[in-house]
Amino acid sequence: MTAEGPRQAPPRDTSGAAPAGFSLPIQVIEAGGITAWLVEDHAVPVVALSWSWGGGAVLDLAGQEGTAAMAAALLTEGAGPLRAVEFGDALRDEAISLNFGAERDSFEGGFRALADALPEAVRLARLAMTAPRLDTDAVERVQARAIAGARRVLETPRGQAGRAFWAAAFPNHPAGRPTNGTAESLAAVTAEGIRAALDRQLRHEGLLVCAAGAITPEALRTLLGELFAGLPAGAPPAVPPLPAFRAFGQQVLPVASPQSAVVFGQEGLPAEDPDWEATQVMLRILAGGGFASRLMHSVREQRGLAYGIGAGLDVMFRRGVIVGSVATENARVAETLSVTREEWRRMAAEGPSEAERADAVAFLTGSLPLQFTDSRRVAESLLTLRQNGRPVDWLAGRAARLRAIPTERLARVAARVLAPEALAVVVAGQPVGL
Repeated sequence: MTAEGPRQAPPRDTSGAAPAGFSLPIQVIEAGGITAWLVEDHAVPVVALSWSWGGGAVLDLAGQEGTAAMAAALLTEGAGPLRAVEFGDALRDEAISLNFGAERDSFEGGFRALADALPEAVRLARLAMTAPRLDTDAVERVQARAIAGARRVLETPRGQAGRAFWAAAFPNHPAGRPTNGTAESLAAVTAEGIRAALDRQLRHEGLLVCAAGAITPEALRTLLGELFAGLPAGAPPAVPPLPAFRAFGQQVLPVASPQSAVVFGQEGLPAEDPDWEATQVMLRILAGGGFASRLMHSVREQRGLAYGIGAGLDVMFRRGVIVGSVATENARVAETLSVTREEWRRMAAEGPSEAERADAVAFLTGSLPLQFTDSRRVAESLLTLRQNGRPVDWLAGRAARLRAIPTERLARVAARVLAPEALAVVVAGQPVGL
């Protein structure tokens, strides 16, 4: 998780007294049809920029899954007159970090550079987006690496369980396909297919941009024009909405291993749902609080069934899907799942206690600043907020909103959201008794 619900933090104050609210001085910058959020900070001469379009893996053609991920990797493998080694040298010479990536529902880019190197960072990022070379040797190298990675995923029970879980949950939607593709689909990707994917994805419209660090609003306006002006007009194709999560029951994948990997989950909430933050608090208590969570207490501390277990909201297509995982010995899988389902039922039926609510709220409010400890994390976290449709003052009011959630509301949310009978489970291994 990012700014919407950080996962880790220092030891908590469990007295129930929530810390003061946290906010950032976010400025909204407009330039050339692009809107950017900026957190200006000249304490360190570093600038970070993050941007994204809707799309990513969801736009991959059937049978060519992984095209967007390969395309993203190839953007820094040479552009314009610079071959891969020359492009990499140009980045290293100025200590510029430039990256691109394809998620299930978005295609993202970003860089971090010293303020003095900002013109060169803009030049190289623009070249990457507007004039990628896609040299044959680079395509072959990235393709071979991607195929090897796809095969490695299936070497572990966890990788097999995860792939099967999403395929069963969304069987008729691209969200059910592997974001990085399979060995077979990646082998079918061609340079022409990659270029076509980049052409439909990298557009002047549909951009979300966030910046942080030693840059003024005036300088950012100029930068936006220089960085994105060379992109083709128009926006990427519309992303298909995510259908309802399919409660597919329980699946067992036979895998020769002394341990089984388990992935479990259910339908969540849309990002704009009024109960979104209350659900985060409730899930923190149930499954996301490390040793403070009910699941960890019941599964590990009381029974020693597994080293760790947890669950939270996996956000995509502006929807949250509740997803959790655990790994344990084959002989203990059945009992682990029984305990997990019982805790799911207990939370849905009874809700949390006042002490649990206070502890969870203290954690979520107190740990939020840890998501904003450097310019890169600030830019990336702001981008996540924009992708989920949050208003510019969302951070400023978060602590007060969380503190205002009463225990009774958490109980109502648990009853509304949690569906013990619909909890979907994939087990990869040789579980006993399933």
